Amino acid sequence: MTILEISRLSKSFGEGKTRKDVLADIDLKVGEGEFIAIVGYSGTGKTTLISLLAGLVEPDQGGVIFKGREIDGPGPERGVVFQSYSLMPWLSVFGNVMLAVDSVFANLPKAERIAIAEKYIAMVGLAHARDRKPAELSGGMRQRVSVARALAMRPEVLLLDEPLSALDALTRAKLQDEFAAICNEEKKTIVLITNDVDEAILLADRIIPLVPGSPATLGPAFAVPFARPRDRGELNHDDAFIALRAEVTAYLMEAGAGRDAGAARDLVLPNVVPIGQRPGRSAKGRAPNDPATDTPPAAYGQASAGARIERYLEFSQLKKVYPTPKGPLTVVDGFELSMAKGEFVTLIGHSGCGKSTVLSMAAGLNPITEGTVILDGTHVTKAGPDRAVVFQAPSLVPWLTAYDNVALGVDQVYPHASSAERRDIVEYYLARVGLADSMDRAASDLSNGMRQRVGIARAFALSPKLLLLDEPFGMLDSLTRWELQDVLMDVWARTRVTAVCVTHDVDEAILLADRVVMMSNGPNARIGNIMEVDLPRPRSRKALINHRDYYAYREELLDFLEAYEGGANPGPEQLSAITAKRASRIARQKAAAEAAE
Repeated sequence: MTILEISRLSKSFGEGKTRKDVLADIDLKVGEGEFIAIVGYSGTGKTTLISLLAGLVEPDQGGVIFKGREIDGPGPERGVVFQSYSLMPWLSVFGNVMLAVDSVFANLPKAERIAIAEKYIAMVGLAHARDRKPAELSGGMRQRVSVARALAMRPEVLLLDEPLSALDALTRAKLQDEFAAICNEEKKTIVLITNDVDEAILLADRIIPLVPGSPATLGPAFAVPFARPRDRGELNHDDAFIALRAEVTAYLMEAGAGRDAGAARDLVLPNVVPIGQRPGRSAKGRAPNDPATDTPPAAYGQASAGARIERYLEFSQLKKVYPTPKGPLTVVDGFELSMAKGEFVTLIGHSGCGKSTVLSMAAGLNPITEGTVILDGTHVTKAGPDRAVVFQAPSLVPWLTAYDNVALGVDQVYPHASSAERRDIVEYYLARVGLADSMDRAASDLSNGMRQRVGIARAFALSPKLLLLDEPFGMLDSLTRWELQDVLMDVWARTRVTAVCVTHDVDEAILLADRVVMMSNGPNARIGNIMEVDLPRPRSRKALINHRDYYAYREELLDFLEAYEGGANPGPEQLSAITAKRASRIARQKAAAEAAE
């Protein structure tokens, strides 16, 4: 039985030259008890669609029909959870949920209303935090309050507008599992707006892409055939999951091709060297301008080169202690790692394990308590232009253009270059990140994804010896992250700069790295495991998800994170068993592939 129907729905904003067509000819039928996931890029109209379903905005054409009646505004039969928490900061968890209960069930006795609120607070795992205010809660806990509030209204349809997208990848995965259990218990009809393919597969019965355009339209539906409850670890072994994930991903990447990308320009870097850096050869004896690796001209290699190759970057017994009111807190204790020149390493682990602390010490932005960081034979004691950092927030000067934001750094590190040479450097890297046609736009006018592209261009334009990335795509939706990960890989492939990237994202960690360094839980965090990633380069997400070994690496990282879940401290035998499982799976897959040939 159809409970919710969208018929020929269209919506635009503005008039005349400022008119923007957002959605057009949206048709969709949702069965009672069905879970629909609508997946799309930021800016394609997903929130507009959920607002239309909720009755918060009116369509230009068409309508939304609930149980045979066209809706004309919001109603308690349609509960909504938005990306932002929208909690009353002066009320407790209980108070925020009771607001919704009192408004919907005003005729019920007070005791019954309290019982409803208590039930759903407990269901989302917040009984222990019942009396806390939002300021005392983590982001994940605040979103749990929003979910409890929506469920407490006991709606027939639950509308979810990217409810977990503001959370880090590991917290998001945990809440996805909890949310799946809640949905299974409540048996609601659910429409989920998301940008995460894995989230859609884990939760939904059908996945429907929202195809970007002006206006956007719905694409073909993908059925999700897996029985409930679904276990993300088990799905990772399922050939049907791997095929569906690849099919949906490929469709979305094809639909989003060219978004925010400027026309490429055939530019050449000038042969200039940043101040304070000396010439040499690039990693493993490659000439810096070797055409076989499609790297930039010799200047880049000369700028970032050094005498040391195999132990180019060394972390030696690194330790960081912070003073606290309760005494010294040792966040990182005995971090030991050597990196070859041109190597790309990713750091992954649960929140609080000291990943960003290690990165900030390598950048010279955070004093080292004990141990050393040595880059190309020189001890790191302070920040310097030989180390470029890309943070989660791009930190641009908002009133300057994209060009000027990159030029700020270029002018400082290339003082002996001519203005024309410096201009060529800036334009080269802005073109490489797809902003050739947007370099004269003010940073304040750029989308979040475009701003982060500027940050990446600025970092590479400094020709650093070491590139440090601290969750550079953490603030972006999953689909925009795909685009920028491929942009990063493309630019890195041309420069082969030594790089360290902190991430919460398992797929990102594998895509970028030669080695994934897995951190143990904090405090006193150190390296728990190191995974060599023997996958071919150049890499792209589309190529990797079709590689037979990719899911074996993914399984190892998921198993590692699960082993450290909740502050656990697994022994060496358990960690060795995880690594052995990956090696065994790859061996089986290789043997099967050879037998098939």
